[in-house]
Amino acid sequence: MMRLALAHPRQPALVVGFALAALSTIVGALLGFLGPLITASLLLGLGLAVWAVRDVEFGLWGMILIIALLPFGTMPFKFVLTPTLLDIALAGVFLVYLAQWMTGQRRGLAASPAHALIMAFMLLALFSFVAGSGNAVLTPNLLRKFAGFMLNVALAFLVADHVADSQKIARLLRVILLAGSAAALLGLTLYFIPVDQAERGLNALRIVNYPTGAVLRYIEDNPANALRAIGTSVDPNAFGGLLAIVGALAAPQLATARPLFGQRWPAWAMFALIVATLILTFSRTAMAALLAAIMFVTALRHRKLLSLVALAIVLFMFLPVAQQYSSHFSAGLQGQDLATHMRFGEYRDALTLISRYPLFGVGFGGTPDVDIYLGVSSAYLLLAEQMGLVGLGFFVLAISVVLGWGLHHRRAALSDSTLAAGWLGVHAALIAALVIGLLDHYFVNLEFQAAQMFFWLLVGLALAATRLAQGLK
Repeated sequence: MMRLALAHPRQPALVVGFALAALSTIVGALLGFLGPLITASLLLGLGLAVWAVRDVEFGLWGMILIIALLPFGTMPFKFVLTPTLLDIALAGVFLVYLAQWMTGQRRGLAASPAHALIMAFMLLALFSFVAGSGNAVLTPNLLRKFAGFMLNVALAFLVADHVADSQKIARLLRVILLAGSAAALLGLTLYFIPVDQAERGLNALRIVNYPTGAVLRYIEDNPANALRAIGTSVDPNAFGGLLAIVGALAAPQLATARPLFGQRWPAWAMFALIVATLILTFSRTAMAALLAAIMFVTALRHRKLLSLVALAIVLFMFLPVAQQYSSHFSAGLQGQDLATHMRFGEYRDALTLISRYPLFGVGFGGTPDVDIYLGVSSAYLLLAEQMGLVGLGFFVLAISVVLGWGLHHRRAALSDSTLAAGWLGVHAALIAALVIGLLDHYFVNLEFQAAQMFFWLLVGLALAATRLAQGLK
């Protein structure tokens, strides 16, 4: 007994010693085989993964940060596939969510009038994918992207079920606003530092398989024209869409009596930063989407914002960037620039494809005819290409029910001081995304996983906010 009592205190020290020795050996091997940068990214990713799997909400925070700051990042190595950071985050969130069901922590699914329609949309997407599988080679990468698309849509159910009180929705909105503001600040920094330094900084992201070389973007991809802010979103239009949505979420915080951060000045600072960076993306669609979202907020609650919007537009016209921005916007409205001409050509080709395969489309991989192609700068036309008019119809119907259900209960939502600004911001953000979908495709394009994920996250938040307004559990 004495020996056992004396030996026992040494056991924790031995365990710690062996653990440190094993960890040192593993880290040393990784450094030797992979190098310091990949090793550091692996250890950081492992630490974030351990933190995220503790709770669904932590996983959602991690997803939001990746969407805003590293939307195209992948793991720096390949087995059969090269999983993206969002693949891992999304899988982790669903695994934790399913584990909660299996352990009895969750016993009922929060439902809404839109759930059945979203499920029908998912089944139609699966049908179109299988029916169109003969139009392209079914590579592991295509299967991964489509599986990600289905999980992204299902994310709306998970979020709607998880967000069961106003504190949870407030925390998620804070994370989105902070992550979006960080993305805006990074984009602004990369825009104003010397071009060679900006490209070196972005090329350093090759460790997570970002594109390298001349990655900065210009109007009409002509270096003689104005530089466009891209942040780490690769595409300036996708970056503009992210900023427009986050700006729409921030807009109701400017005048609410109960701001998310306790006072209004953080919201004003974030909104100003987001708008300034959005202007420098030269994304006309994103700017129009943010204005539409602000008008939505104004019409429902804060009519005094109308004068602020008018004042902001007037002040903007005096900025040096305004002249070139205005001419770029005007050229787009008149169909005079290269990008608009290309869009018009895409629309004609898309209508040709849809006329040939009107009901269920051609799937997500390719087209059966050599004289047409899959792809167009409009989320709605792209859905009609992929899933036909039936699939597009169910998508429009599902999102209409989400918005209609919310507007039907707007008085209850707006009368709740703890929920009003959040409910309004989420629905304004969804309006912004739908406007963007008219002239851009990334919310339904398999190549833009982060944008898809963000859209369906908004749908889930909108459903949750309306359920909370009703006082449902």
